Amino acid sequence: MSNAFDPSDDGAQMSFARDMSYGDYLGTDRILDAQHPLSDAHDEMLFIIQHQTSELWMKLALHELHAARDAVASGAFPQAFKILSRVARIFDQLNSAWDVLRTMTPSDYTTFRESLGRSSGFQSHQYRLIEFVLGNRNRSMMKVHEHRPDLHARLEAELARPSLYHVTLEALAAETGRGFGPEAYRRETPHQADPEVEAAWAQVYRDTDRHWTLYELAEKLVDLEDYFRRWRFNHVTTVERVIGFKRGTGGTSGVTYLRKMLDVELFPELWHVRGGL
Repeated sequence: MSNAFDPSDDGAQMSFARDMSYGDYLGTDRILDAQHPLSDAHDEMLFIIQHQTSELWMKLALHELHAARDAVASGAFPQAFKILSRVARIFDQLNSAWDVLRTMTPSDYTTFRESLGRSSGFQSHQYRLIEFVLGNRNRSMMKVHEHRPDLHARLEAELARPSLYHVTLEALAAETGRGFGPEAYRRETPHQADPEVEAAWAQVYRDTDRHWTLYELAEKLVDLEDYFRRWRFNHVTTVERVIGFKRGTGGTSGVTYLRKMLDVELFPELWHVRGGL
């Protein structure tokens, strides 16, 4: 006589012929059937799943960043703080993915690299959208998406909107009574450090009790960029560990290109202001 536990004895539903199951709700059949290696190499499955799951996390990051931008623009700061904390942790999850990919050696990668053709993470439209939402905007980066009018249109629509940092600067101007010139609100080029913006942030940091809300918003943005930078750094380290200084499959200079990206500051005034306090 079996002593095995029967979940139905605990009330668990065991038949889903007429009801929605876990797999039905999540669409797991479609997700788990989305991996199609082009070679017989063992590690290609790791490579595909790591990048697919990263794209899912980026989809969530965009969902949250859009909500954070709306919350800041409407003055719903407590809600914005909660969302931005979540986005920082999403980037922490993305960061952890590199630890798994780094178990793939250069010898492993060479067994299927040619199967990638010219495809490259550089072509991720979601990554580009994240940069655009945060304020690192560069229209020339859109050329790689011209073959997909739907994706190109999404990027165009994002360029037409104020970035998360733009709406933050509007809140900062209102709080401190300062005005910023149009160069602080660039729509199609990366944000550059602005002395007036830095002076306004200094005003906030020198009197945190009076400007607590903006002070907390500033620190949430710094926290987010901190995790974002770690993600970029680990990307560089992983690529160098796996392919050295070879050119990327998409044609970039690989590690050399990625190292240049490490110098990009999303919210430069929030970092520069620390040296003057």
